[in-house]
Amino acid sequence: MTVYFIGAGPGDPELLTLKAARIIGACPICLYAGSLVPQEVVACAPKNARVMDTAPMTLDETHAEITSAHARGEDVARVHSGDPSLYGAIAEQIRRLKADGIPYQIIPGVPAYAAAAAALGTELTVPEVAQSIILTRMSMKSTSMPAGETLENFARSGATLAIHLGVRALREIERQLIPHYGADCPAVLAYRVGWPDEMLIRGTLSTLRESARAAKITRTALIMVGPALSENHGFPDSALYDAARPHVLRPKASASQ
Repeated sequence: MTVYFIGAGPGDPELLTLKAARIIGACPICLYAGSLVPQEVVACAPKNARVMDTAPMTLDETHAEITSAHARGEDVARVHSGDPSLYGAIAEQIRRLKADGIPYQIIPGVPAYAAAAAALGTELTVPEVAQSIILTRMSMKSTSMPAGETLENFARSGATLAIHLGVRALREIERQLIPHYGADCPAVLAYRVGWPDEMLIRGTLSTLRESARAAKITRTALIMVGPALSENHGFPDSALYDAARPHVLRPKASASQ
């Protein structure tokens, strides 16, 4: 018996990996986070599988379902949104599994920031513009952030920021980021990426809050900030495919250079 923590991706059932779909399709027990994972993602569960939405359940209740399955020798598909390693709330589940001697595996999924970049048709690491991505979140009513992990500290790097749980804190995001990035820094509000009602709002640090208010977006949105999001930054070509620069897989420069 194994508990499989499965990354369902951002919402589009077609972004479920082949491995994830295969495991969901074989497990007699499927527990999925229904507030963020659409039912279509777990539609591949076996016909007679026990499929439960864990959104209204507590940690104790979900663990009780798992221990019961363990006693019966039944595998469990524990389906989370995005990639389980990012804000998946699996660490506390794993701690309990280890305490009870229940084996588990993690199946990665497409994270929201990657799906958002794809939907925007952009690259987040642009030569000489931005080569780093910082994944973070606002604390708000959630668990507090560790000391030192502040937007101001991250902003000093100038990297592309992907901010979770921040749509209700846009005023604070503006306050902390504008001194470092500037009011006209490109910013994106990615709402329910991969869902039928997906919405991508481009703007700047100074306009995003008003755009969110106008669109009545109050949750389930990713905020992305940084110069790499500009559609007109005139970056140089990457050296990776530069004919004049040989490397281990292309040891000779092009004769035309």
